[in-house]
Amino acid sequence: MRHEPVAMEKLFWSEARNRKLGDYKFKRQFLIGSYIVDFVCVERKLVVELDGPFHRDKIKYDEMRDAYLRSEGYQVMRFSNVEASDDVAMTLTIVLHALQSRPA
Repeated sequence: MRHEPVAMEKLFWSEARNRKLGDYKFKRQFLIGSYIVDFVCVERKLVVELDGPFHRDKIKYDEMRDAYLRSEGYQVMRFSNVEASDDVAMTLTIVLHALQSRPA
């Protein structure tokens, strides 16, 4: 768990917190099993991960982690920080669409 979020996490959080994204409640750095996820909408069981360059070397670990989260009923969405920051509006639209598509 990081004490200080990176810039893209701050930006996503500013757009998702307090039900700003489609009136869905998000939590930040939330524990699921033994894993801490970047963001989660528990109601819709949707996890959003914003990955920095660190994740390029952790592909196997991320695959195991995602498999565990899926086994618990969560959908995992991963965006690189670069990808998300290039088009924040599109990233938020994609997440909102996923939220609306998930059963309550």
